[in-house]
Amino acid sequence: QVQLVESGGGSVQAGGSLRLSCRASGNIYTWYSMSWFRQAPGKEREGVAAIVRSTMTKYADSVNGRFTISRDGFTTLYLQMNSLKPDDTAMYYCATRREFISSDDWSRPDLYSTWGQGTQVTVSS
Repeated sequence: QVQLVESGGGSVQAGGSLRLSCRASGNIYTWYSMSWFRQAPGKEREGVAAIVRSTMTKYADSVNGRFTISRDGFTTLYLQMNSLKPDDTAMYYCATRREFISSDDWSRPDLYSTWGQGTQVTVSS
């Protein structure tokens, strides 16, 4: 069984930066998609960024240009978050999918079966 553990969250002021990490352990082979999602209270879970088929990066319009997703093999996923805004406040989750999906479907949470417990990011104005 694969386990994902996020870390790096915290409280920062607007304009600050955080770097999130997601580390996988267990029966790790490979992932077709490795993604970051976030969910604020009362809001739907939304895709933030993803790496699809190892090299293709995807970003939500709301974070494009501010966030950067990267990986270290298939065991560690990172999300560098710069120029943080209060609207970025949410619980951030990493998720993986082993099977093929269209790159256009990277942000669909229903297609991911493995999730971490989340790390809280709070951005104050």
